[in-house]
Amino acid sequence: MLLQTVLNDIYKFAGFQYKKIILDNKTKELTIQILSDKRYKPLCGKCRNPSSGYDKLKERIFLFIPMWGLKVKLLYTPRRVNCKEHGIVVEHIPWAIGKSPITEAFGIYLAHWAKKLDWKEVAKTFYVSWDIVFNAVQYVVAYGLKNRILQGIKQIGVDEIHFNKMKYLTMIYDITANQKRLLWIGKERKAKTLLRGLRKIGLSNLQGVTAVSIDMWQAYVKVVKKKLPKAIIILDRFHIMKKFNEAIDEVRRKEYVDLKAKGHGTVLKNSRWCFLKKPENLTEKQEQRMKELAKQNLMTYKTNLLRESFQKFWLYTCSTTAEKFLEDWTLIAMRSKIEPIKKVAKMLRRHKKNILNWFMVSPRISNGTVEGFNNKAKTIIRQHYGFRTFSALELALYHSMGDLPMPQLTHSFV
Repeated sequence: MLLQTVLNDIYKFAGFQYKKIILDNKTKELTIQILSDKRYKPLCGKCRNPSSGYDKLKERIFLFIPMWGLKVKLLYTPRRVNCKEHGIVVEHIPWAIGKSPITEAFGIYLAHWAKKLDWKEVAKTFYVSWDIVFNAVQYVVAYGLKNRILQGIKQIGVDEIHFNKMKYLTMIYDITANQKRLLWIGKERKAKTLLRGLRKIGLSNLQGVTAVSIDMWQAYVKVVKKKLPKAIIILDRFHIMKKFNEAIDEVRRKEYVDLKAKGHGTVLKNSRWCFLKKPENLTEKQEQRMKELAKQNLMTYKTNLLRESFQKFWLYTCSTTAEKFLEDWTLIAMRSKIEPIKKVAKMLRRHKKNILNWFMVSPRISNGTVEGFNNKAKTIIRQHYGFRTFSALELALYHSMGDLPMPQLTHSFV
């Protein structure tokens, strides 16, 4: 079967023909010449209407998907047309992406691999520049954002991640069952940042939101109350338990210093993860260490017991009984004389209403999904060794986490 036949079967365009094919064994390149079919009028590059020819431009090279380890180039001499509406413009070239040197098929192919590999590695593997990979991802992300469906959003999660030292990024996720995805990403973590994100998604698309999982950052809470008044604000389990871990760590560090001053520094040495891990995730060695620490009458161990006793709160199915438990637990914590845990108890009292909202939604939602997305975002940043610009990071995150629709071709090359 001739290569022209294969290309005509999988990558055919009306008005164009694959002609001469040249194989260069030295450079390992396959060059395919494309000619216009005189039976068809060229199309205007703006309105796509048939127009009369005007003149020809210089021959252009378009990179196509490599075949059998060979670099493939398409050669074509673009025409200019005299459009009745737009005047003299370059014809529509159906396989091209604007002025990019790659074909649409190759761009989608590169973008597919850019989800799996570092962009630099993709560029190296397919013998193109990093900029070409960037442009390919930019093309498919722009298409995806334009064509994604933003209906049916019932639950969203809002959080922030660190980027580039002390800078923050605000992330808005759709955490509705069966359609979890990144909806929007913006610089900084201010009220106006979240407001801009909600407007970009479209407040009309968010009118069906019934619940918003969020941390205790008041700037976010105020915006959600104002712009999504029908949604229940849920201060999620993940961030609340994170406060407990911070309290335990603070107590442990202080107690370690006190014991060390008395010549007993080895008691709490290398015990941090014994307290911060979930009991079911402890190794055998860490479990044995915890049994030994339990006999020491340590303030750190008492703080750990208070945290573990609070875990019962999440097992309740009724908000009334959960509220009673919360009141009883905070009373015990306030009497404990452990300042960091008393701060947690005061925090729980201040935010009691929004914490109890966790029981108002079925099935339960949590920022655990959001934290999973955040960890994936951090992995993407590390995988690409950091991004010099926010736009590159934005593209990578939308591409990998946005669940965006891809441009459709007549044949799938991936």
